[in-house]
Amino acid sequence: MKHVHVCFLWHLHQPYYTDPVAGSASMPWVRLHATKAYFDMAYLLEKFPAVHATFNFTPSLLLQLQEIGTGTVRDLFLERAQRPAADLNQEEQAFLIRHFFSANWATMVRPHPRYHELLVKRGAEVNGRDLAKIATQFSTQDFLDLQVWHNLAWFGYGAVHRHPRLAALRRKNRGFTEEEKHETLGLQRAVIQDIVPLYRRLAERGQVELTTTPFFHPILPLVIDTDLTRRARPDLPLPSRFRAPDDAEAQLQRAVEFHTATFGRPPVGLWPSEGSVCPELLPLVRRVGLQWLATDEGVLARSLDMSGQPWHRHTALYQPYRAGDGGHEATLVFRDRDLSDAFGFVYHKTDPDSAADDVIRRLRGIARDAPQKHVLIPIILDGENPWEHYHDGGEHFLTRLYRAFTTHELDEAETVRFSASTMSAGIAAVPATQHLPHLHSGSWINQDYKIWIGHAEDNRGWDLLGHTRSRLLEIAPTLSTERASAAWSELYAAEGSDWFWWYGDDFDTDFKPEFDRLFRTHLRNVWTHMGLTPPDSLNQPICAITAQPDMDRVVQPVSRLAPTLDGLVTDFFEWRGAGTINTQPPLGAMWKAEGLFTAIQFGWNEEHLFLRLDPDEAAQPRQHGLAVEIALRCPRHHFRVAFSLTPPGPASFQLYQESDAGTWDEKASYRSISTRAIVELAIPAKELHLEPGQTLHMSLIVREHGLEVARYPHQAPATLIMPDSEFDAAMWRV
Repeated sequence: MKHVHVCFLWHLHQPYYTDPVAGSASMPWVRLHATKAYFDMAYLLEKFPAVHATFNFTPSLLLQLQEIGTGTVRDLFLERAQRPAADLNQEEQAFLIRHFFSANWATMVRPHPRYHELLVKRGAEVNGRDLAKIATQFSTQDFLDLQVWHNLAWFGYGAVHRHPRLAALRRKNRGFTEEEKHETLGLQRAVIQDIVPLYRRLAERGQVELTTTPFFHPILPLVIDTDLTRRARPDLPLPSRFRAPDDAEAQLQRAVEFHTATFGRPPVGLWPSEGSVCPELLPLVRRVGLQWLATDEGVLARSLDMSGQPWHRHTALYQPYRAGDGGHEATLVFRDRDLSDAFGFVYHKTDPDSAADDVIRRLRGIARDAPQKHVLIPIILDGENPWEHYHDGGEHFLTRLYRAFTTHELDEAETVRFSASTMSAGIAAVPATQHLPHLHSGSWINQDYKIWIGHAEDNRGWDLLGHTRSRLLEIAPTLSTERASAAWSELYAAEGSDWFWWYGDDFDTDFKPEFDRLFRTHLRNVWTHMGLTPPDSLNQPICAITAQPDMDRVVQPVSRLAPTLDGLVTDFFEWRGAGTINTQPPLGAMWKAEGLFTAIQFGWNEEHLFLRLDPDEAAQPRQHGLAVEIALRCPRHHFRVAFSLTPPGPASFQLYQESDAGTWDEKASYRSISTRAIVELAIPAKELHLEPGQTLHMSLIVREHGLEVARYPHQAPATLIMPDSEFDAAMWRV
């Protein structure tokens, strides 16, 4: 009798959205996917004890589930949901209108009448300039119902079955109270807190195998050596060579350790990020105790070709292989691409029974065509994103499929027996009998790494990563153990593949600038932990920006200034005509308004650059730990101005100049500053070696107990132009 082991491997992953320095996350996808896919998948499998499967958790996801479950990190979307609807300001209302319909409209919005009604009221297409106007058309109750539905719609079938109160709230449909909103959010956290214990129970009873991925989901071959790209794509332009095999091993070792601490036992299997493999990876895998890894069938085809062996899919694919040598052998399995991709991209377009019947038909066909008596069929895919495209979250489809294994519907009497097995059980039942003399270097996408390297944006990201890592290698021995560990952790987070996924022109998303910002934030945090000022290159967006975003809006001055530096708004006209820097994120931005300043103004006379900062009264309790740093990049020199905001305020500020060696030397101390109701200061233009008509680039950084908490403008430095003799005449003509 032929025995067929169908091995489902569901990959669960989210990038590390948390900024550990700020203690917050900008995006809600871990929290929202948790109450849908992560919980659903285990809940449903638990109902079919005879069906075994493998789940792959990236440690970056597990860490965020832990952070959310304990409440140590909150995301911006959650904060906006928690705020009483009656207290929402205009910016917060606009945020809700823009982002609280972030769900699959066909399967998660339209089925709920009130949620769909609010979407129709908003309209399908909006832009930043429309949001404030649309907000005026929404009542307080509209906003409250929207806050509830944005979270309620993301609960999957498992959570709704487990917590009947969710179904009751859905039936209520509209007119929610603040108490019901917080009840919804409370149930959300309860579901999240139950996810790891649920998977752990399934693992302890042997129904699921839990595997890991390199900690922050890096493309490990590129971390090992970016020049490995040339094996599959010698045509691609590459960044300066990044070579960090120690980091690759650390990403694996940390993953194994965190997985073991979370689930109580070490993993033996690995899904390398995006199925990316290379020969140099195998010794690292074995050194950390992992025994098998999985990738795509295209890698197998290319590997066989390298050895001069023909590719006959039905005879080659459905078995494990050994690869590596010298005591570093590992077992590899290769996903059935067509079948795996059908789960993610095809079956949601048809009815669930037809989809399940198609899976059964394909599995029987594979069993019939494979020549060996023991067959291994790896079905490996994303375990979270597909289900929002299924009208019932995939419940009917997966139920029908799992039941087919339970009732032996797939079996053919006396000829074929099917089992849904964990990957390790499948490998044990179908041991590898063939050795791959060569392993191709590539990923599951086109069997290369092009998605993550080769575009100018990708390459700039790798160069910034390499520069930061080189500096950390120099500084780390001088740091305390705690600071060095934090710095390396942030560097590893920046090595994650997700940032590079969105660079270049392969993929697009409205959140592309936010992924860019998060990547550079992790790198800036490395410098912060090193006790060094992050280079200005980390303030420049990597993604191409066709127009200056609203959040970075800078208005140039229209007249010369002569303010009295007394820290008071003594005269309305003394700052009239000043330039301004926007202190608020854009409507609908992906990170929180810092609430430190309500206004930043600047201007000139013949001798000085003037600055005015209007503190937000709500930030006064924080002032004891705040300090301001102003970075000024002039044509020939770079300067920094620094002062503390600790009451009663500074009597002077310090001007520093960057030396040729890259150190910052104190140039002078000036008393032209006053802090009372507002902060006013004057910087002598001659000390900046500026001439009329020349430009300088300015960023204002706020640090709290030494850590950066705000930057103005948010993305790119403001460009200022020192007035020349024609300035007044030009402004008059305007």
